[in-house]
Amino acid sequence: MAKLLIVDDEKIALKNLRHIMKKEGYEVIATQSGSAALRLLEEQEFDVVLTDLRMEKVDGMQVLRRCRELHPDTEVIMITAYATIDSGIQAMKQGAYYYIAKPFKLDEVRKVVREALEKIKLKKENRQLREYIEGLKGKVNIISQDAKMRRLLETAKQIAPTDCSVVLSGESGTGKELFARYIHAFSKRAGGPFLAVNCGAFTEELLSNELFGHEKGAFTGATAMKKGLMEMASGGTLFLDEITEMSPAMQVKLLRVIQEKEVMRVGATETISVDVRFIAATNREIKEAIKSGRFREDLFFRLNVVSMHIPPLSERRDDIPLLSYYALKKYSAIMQKNVTEIAPDVMNILMNYDFPGNVRELENIMERGVALAGGNRIEVSHLPEELKELGIRTFRKKEGAIPSLEEQEMAYIHWVLKEVGGNKSAAAQILGIDRVSLWRKLKKYGLEEDVAPRD
Repeated sequence: MAKLLIVDDEKIALKNLRHIMKKEGYEVIATQSGSAALRLLEEQEFDVVLTDLRMEKVDGMQVLRRCRELHPDTEVIMITAYATIDSGIQAMKQGAYYYIAKPFKLDEVRKVVREALEKIKLKKENRQLREYIEGLKGKVNIISQDAKMRRLLETAKQIAPTDCSVVLSGESGTGKELFARYIHAFSKRAGGPFLAVNCGAFTEELLSNELFGHEKGAFTGATAMKKGLMEMASGGTLFLDEITEMSPAMQVKLLRVIQEKEVMRVGATETISVDVRFIAATNREIKEAIKSGRFREDLFFRLNVVSMHIPPLSERRDDIPLLSYYALKKYSAIMQKNVTEIAPDVMNILMNYDFPGNVRELENIMERGVALAGGNRIEVSHLPEELKELGIRTFRKKEGAIPSLEEQEMAYIHWVLKEVGGNKSAAAQILGIDRVSLWRKLKKYGLEEDVAPRD
C-alpha cells in the first residue's frame, strides 16, 4: 500500500484530498501545518507528498527541500491557488514531480499520483537490480530469476563435483559456455584450467592441431613442439562448442581420448596421459545429426551422461530487465560513462522482442545504447532501427497473448499522438481520418489526457 503525506492549511481542501486518496486505497497522513509535515518527514518515509505551496511559517518549498534531503526517492507534488510560471519553474528546479493549480480536477490529481508512484516503483526496481548486479562482481554466475533456469542451475551444481561429461544444447547466444564455466567453477577441478574451442571454426587439420598439438618437425612450418588443448586442459575442463560440426574422423579421435584418457601429438610415437572433463555444446538437434549419420552415436552416449537444454531468452522474459541492467552497468564501466537508466519505452520494446540472438544480442543492444547515450538514460532513439520499428508495429501483452484489433488501434493512435507532440490535426492526417473521428476514438479509449494537446 502506497503511503501519502498531504499538507494543506485549508481545512476543506485537506479533507477532500484525504478522502479522495483514501478511496484510491492509499495509506494517508494529513496535516494543516508545514512545521508538522517536517516533523513527520523526520520520523517516517512516504512514497508521495502532496503539499500546498503557500502556508504560514513553513511553506511548501521548505517541505519540498527537506523531503529531497531526507528521502530522495519520495516524489513531491506541489498544489497552489497562486500558480505562476515562476513559482512552477522554481518548484520543478527544486525537484518537485508535478505542479498543480487550484482549483484542480480530481481526476488530474489521481492521475498524477498514480504516475508518481509508477516512477517510484521503477526507481526502486532499478536500484534493486543494480544492487543485485553489484553483488555478482568477480563471480562466475548466471543472472536469472526464471524458474526453469534456477532448476538448471541447481542441476549444474549437483553434477559439478561428479566429473561426468555433459552435453549442453540451446540456441546461439543463450549462454552455453557460461553454463560450462559455471559447472567448472563448482567442480573439484575449479583450481585447474578451463579451455574452450569452437569445433566449427577450424578445418579438420587445424582442429586436430589445436586439440592434440604437434611435435617439432611434424609438418612443414612446425618449427617447435606445441601442446594441444587436451593436454593443456589436463586437471581441468575442456569445453567443445558446436560439437556437431566436428568431422567424422575427428569424432573417432575424440572418442578414443575419452575412452583411453590419453592423447598423441601429431608426429609423435608415444601417448600422453590426460585427465580432462569434457563439456560439449550444440545449437543443433543432435539426435537428427545422429540419424543423418553426421554424428557418431557412440560418441554421443559417451558425452551425454547428463544433458541440459538452455531455454532461449524469449521463453524467460522475466530475465530481460535483470540482464539489461547488468549489461548497462558493465558497458557503462567499460566506456567510463554514467548511463544508469533505461527508458520505460525501451524496456517495453525489449520485453516484446523475440531476441533471435538471445542474451548475446541483448548485450549488443545495451552496448550500442550506452555508446550512443548522451545523458544518463538509454532512449528509443539509441536502439537499432529494427527495434525502433518493433515499437511501432508490435503491441503485445506481457503475457504474450495476441492483442485484439481495438488494442492495436488504441496503441497505434497513442504512439502517433506522442510522435507529433499531441498535435491532433497532424495525428488525424497521418491516421487518414478527420479530427471529429479522432476525437471520438480518443474519448472511446480514454486517451484525451494521455498526450498534451497541441494543435
